[in-house]
Amino acid sequence: MAEALFWSSFIYITYVYMGYPLLLVAWRRLARRPVHKRYQEPSVSLVIAMHNERLHVERRMRNVRELDYPADKLRVIVSLDGPTDGTDTLVRDYAAAGVEVVHSPVRQGKAAALNSAVARAQGELVLFADARQQFERNAVRELAANFADDSVGAVSGELILLDAQAREASDGVGAYWRYEKQVRVLESDIHSVVGATGAIYAIRRDLFRLLPPDTILDDVAIPMRIVLEGKRVIFDPAARAYDVVSETPEVEYRRKTRTLSGNYQLFAQMPELLAPWRNPVCLQLLSHKLGRLLVPYCLVVLLASNLFLLDGFYLVLFASQVVWYTLAAAGWLASNLAPVRGRYERETP
Repeated sequence: MAEALFWSSFIYITYVYMGYPLLLVAWRRLARRPVHKRYQEPSVSLVIAMHNERLHVERRMRNVRELDYPADKLRVIVSLDGPTDGTDTLVRDYAAAGVEVVHSPVRQGKAAALNSAVARAQGELVLFADARQQFERNAVRELAANFADDSVGAVSGELILLDAQAREASDGVGAYWRYEKQVRVLESDIHSVVGATGAIYAIRRDLFRLLPPDTILDDVAIPMRIVLEGKRVIFDPAARAYDVVSETPEVEYRRKTRTLSGNYQLFAQMPELLAPWRNPVCLQLLSHKLGRLLVPYCLVVLLASNLFLLDGFYLVLFASQVVWYTLAAAGWLASNLAPVRGRYERETP
C-alpha cells in the first residue's frame, strides 16, 4: 500500500509540472490552431480598477497617454473602489484630459469595481489593466489585432517581471513565471489559455457578463466564461506589460494564497467547467489549475508513504525530501528574520 501511494503521488506531481507541458508540445504538433492576426483600430475602453494606489496614479496615467493608439478610439475609465489615501483626488485631476472616473465611496471589491466600469464602457473591446504595471507603447495595437479573427473572444498579453536592475527577473519567481508563460503559449496554440494575465487582457465587450461581487480571480472567471460561450482565449506575447518582482517573500506568499483561493472559488461558482461536453479546454483546466491545487496534498502523501519505505532507492528519495524541506524552512526563517535585523540596524545608533 505504501509503495502504491508513493508512486501514485510521484507520478501525479511529475505529470502536473512536466508531463502536462510535454503533452501540450505533442498536441500542438498535431493540432495547432493559428490566430489570423490583422492590425486594425477598433474602439477600446481601457478599464483600471484602483483602491489605494496613490503612489502609482501619476506614472500610470502618463503611461496611458503615451500609448500608440488613436486618442479618439481609446477611452480610459478608472474605477475607484473606496480609496482612503487620496487616490481619488489624484485621479480626478486627469478628468479634464478625458479620463472617466467611476467612484464608489465604500470598498466593494475589485469585481464590483469592474462591473461598474464596464457598464460605462462603449468600446468594441474592453481592456483590463491594473494600476501598478506599465504597458509597452504598442500593447493596445497588438491586442486589438487578434480580434480580426472571429474565433477570438479574449486576448491575454504578456507580463514581464523586472528585477532591481530593470532586467527580466531570473530568480525563483522570475524563472517560475517564464515556465508558466511557456505553458500558456502552448495552450493558446491548441485552443485557449485557462486564465489571462490580470495586468493586461482584452475581451469583446459584448461577451462580458457581470461578476459575482465576491469574485477573487476576474482574470480567470471572465476568460473561462468566454470559452464556455464558444470563443477562444489566446495569449499574445507581443502585447507586453512590465512589473517588478515581489519585494518580499511575504508579498509573494499572499499573492499565491489569493490565487489558490480564487481557483477553489472558480470551481465552486462554475462547476460546468469540469464537464468536458461543456468546456472544450476541460483537460487543460484540470491539468493546469486543479492539478496544482492537489499537488500539496500529494507531497504530504509522498513524504508520509516514504516513511514506510526506508531502504535502497527509497532511502535516497527520503533523504532528498528531508534536505528539500530543510532548505525551504531555512529560507522561510531567513526571510522572516531579515526584516527584524534590518529594523534593528536602522533603530540602533
